[in-house]
Amino acid sequence: MASAAQQPDMTPQEWEARQQLAACYRIFDHMGWSELIYNHITLRVPGEDNAFLINPFGLGYQEVTASNLVKIDIEGQVLDGSPYPVNRAGFTQHSVFHRHLPDAHCIIHTHTTAGMAVSACAEGVRPISFYAAAFAGQIAYHDFEGVTIRPEEGERLIANLGDKRVMILRNHGTLVMAASLPEAFLKHWSLQRACEIQVAAGAAGTPVDIPAEVIAVHQRDLAGVQLPVGPGVPDFQAMVRVIDRIDSSWKQ
Repeated sequence: MASAAQQPDMTPQEWEARQQLAACYRIFDHMGWSELIYNHITLRVPGEDNAFLINPFGLGYQEVTASNLVKIDIEGQVLDGSPYPVNRAGFTQHSVFHRHLPDAHCIIHTHTTAGMAVSACAEGVRPISFYAAAFAGQIAYHDFEGVTIRPEEGERLIANLGDKRVMILRNHGTLVMAASLPEAFLKHWSLQRACEIQVAAGAAGTPVDIPAEVIAVHQRDLAGVQLPVGPGVPDFQAMVRVIDRIDSSWKQ
């Protein structure tokens, strides 16, 4: 959906990606998943393997719009003349995945209370709930090395991720990636629910792990309850309608 803010030399595909990503930032703010001006959701620019969109450093998620997102390449060079800086930690972490993983079109890193709490626990995500069972055997772990600004940590991030696309950054937070933004959104939402439930269950009593054979059936059958429009698409669209009723300025 184009608007007057679209630049003349911008492809319709890039503008659509910008609006989708801006909506996602507004949704995260609405859900309470923002962290002042920090953390990042990045999205590869369609048709440009070496370029991705990132939030302008210094703005809150509620201020992000399609036109003020910053387009950078995997070397960190600003490609769209944006006046905004880019958070060095966000670039370092996200660029390594965009560079080495062709399927990582959207990457989400957050510091939610529940996500950070679980990341600080030795056992990580336990298979104690509907949501956690969906992630059993699919989560990678990376030990905390301090703020992510050193390029050499990228090699260890890639090695620890392996063939998985969800990672717990120990003592730090969560990281998810996917071939589309709606799919990454749904992964993050589900992981966040798993972490919230684990924290609540630990406070309520003694959590009980779901048996491995039940997890296998659960993971096998999950696809049978999804609409045939792509993973996360109806979920994301529903939330776009919510934030659009609140404030539609993200489109500009």
